[in-house]
Amino acid sequence: MFGKKRQAVDNRTTQTPVSLDGVKKSLTNMNDAQIDEHETISGIKVNLIYIKSLVDNERLNEAIVKPLIHDRSISVSEAIISSIKEKVYTLDEAKEALLNGHILLNEAVINEWWAIPLQSPLSRSIESSETESILYGAKDSFSEQIDQNITLIRRRLPIMELKSESFTIGSLSKTTVVLLYIEGLTNPDFITIAKEGINNIDYDFFTDSSQVSALMEKGNNSVFPQFQQTDRPDVCARALGIGQLIILVNNTPFALIAPVTLFDLFQSPEDYINRWVVASFLRVIRYVSFFLSIVLIPLYVALTTFHFQMIPLQMLFVLTESRSKLPFTPFWEAFIMLIILEIIKEASLRMPTKAGQTLGVIGGIVIGQASVEAGFASKVLIVLVGIAAIASFLVPNYLLTKANTLIQFILLFLASQLGVIGIAMGLIGILSHLNSLTSLKQPYLAPLAPLYMKDWKDVFIRGPIKTAKERPEYLKPLKKWRTSRRN
Repeated sequence: MFGKKRQAVDNRTTQTPVSLDGVKKSLTNMNDAQIDEHETISGIKVNLIYIKSLVDNERLNEAIVKPLIHDRSISVSEAIISSIKEKVYTLDEAKEALLNGHILLNEAVINEWWAIPLQSPLSRSIESSETESILYGAKDSFSEQIDQNITLIRRRLPIMELKSESFTIGSLSKTTVVLLYIEGLTNPDFITIAKEGINNIDYDFFTDSSQVSALMEKGNNSVFPQFQQTDRPDVCARALGIGQLIILVNNTPFALIAPVTLFDLFQSPEDYINRWVVASFLRVIRYVSFFLSIVLIPLYVALTTFHFQMIPLQMLFVLTESRSKLPFTPFWEAFIMLIILEIIKEASLRMPTKAGQTLGVIGGIVIGQASVEAGFASKVLIVLVGIAAIASFLVPNYLLTKANTLIQFILLFLASQLGVIGIAMGLIGILSHLNSLTSLKQPYLAPLAPLYMKDWKDVFIRGPIKTAKERPEYLKPLKKWRTSRRN
C-alpha cells in the first residue's frame, strides 16, 4: 500500500490497529497537521486527518468535504467522489498514508478508516535539458516528480511490456525508487542484480540519484561512473529499447541507466539525429579530444623536461625563448596553470549564469595574458592549456569530464618524474583499471574487452540505421533483432 505491497491480513494482527488517539499522538508538534470533524446530513460523524502542506486543499473541499456534507448516502465511502481509496487497518499504514499526501477518513461510529490520495501538484513545468542540450530533437527533460518522469518515458514506449517496480529506501527520506525495464527483452540477470542492489541499500537519507548509484556500484573508489546519469526521457527510452534498464529516483530529475560501458558515456542524443557520416566524425572527435585533454599537458612537461631532443629544432627555439625567463620548472608551471583553470571553471559554475559566462571568458583571457607578461607561464603552455580545456568539454557526460581532470594531474606527476615512460605507464594503469570495472556485473570495456565485433558499428562510429538491425550483443538481450520480421 502507498508504494509498497500491503501486508497479508494475518500479519496485520501483529501490528497496532489504527485508532484516532494513536493518529493524534503521532501528529503531536506538527503544526501543519489538521484534524477536522464533520457530520453528514444523515448524522454520521466523520474525522478528516491530513497534513496541509502535502495535500491539495482545493481538491479536498471539492472531492471530499462538500460531498460528505450534502450527500444523503448511507455509507460514507459511497459519498466520496474519488474512486481511488483504500482501507487502512494499522497505525503504520495510516502514518505512511499521511506522509504521502493522503487524506485519512475515519467513520467514528464503526471506526472504519479510508485513505484517499490528494497530493499537492507541486512541480515545475517540463523544460529543456541544460546538461545535455541539443539543437535538433526532443526538448523535454525530467523533473523532480517521479510520476511525471515515468509518464514521459511511457509516452515514448506505449507497450504493456514496459514494467515498473517500486522500492522505498532511506529510513529518514523514505525515497521512492522505480526500476523500469522491458519484459521479454531486458536480460533477467540485469533485473535481478539491480533489485538486489536496491534492496541492499542501507542509508538514511537520499537527495539525488548519484547517491543511489554510489551505493550500488562495486568500484566506489573509481573516478569513472558505472551508471549513466541523464535527464532526457528520449535517452532513457532508447536505452530501454536496446536492453538496458532505468532507475528513477523521486525528487531528482536525473535517471540512472545500467549496465553501461565507457563508450556509452561518449554518445550524444544528436548522434542519432545527424547523418551517420557526420555523427561518426563527431564521435571520433570526442574520443580524440578526451585523449588530448588528459595527455597534452603531461606530454609538454615530459618533452621539455626529459626528451627535448625529440622536439623539432624550429619549435625548440620557440620553446627555449618562451621559457628562458620563467622561474618555475615545466611541472610547476603546468600545475599552477591547471589549478588556476580549475578555480576559474568552478567559480563560473557557482556564479549566476550570465555572470558565470563573463567570469569564465574574462578570467581566462586576463589571467592567461597576465601570466605570460609577468613571466609565470610560457605562451606555448597557455595555448596548450586552452586546447586541453576546450577538448575536455566535448565529452557529453559531465561526470566523465570531471574525471579526466584528475587523470590529467596523475599523468602530469608521472610525466614530471619519468617522462614519456611515465605517461605510458599511467595510460596502461588506467586501461587495467577500466578493465577491472563492471556495471551491474557487466564488463565496463565491452564490446572491446570482451570482444564483440558486431557491436563496433555503434561504438567508435555510428553506422547507418539500416544496418543496425541487431541489439548490442554485449547486453545479452532476449530479443536479438530490432526488426519485426526477425523477431
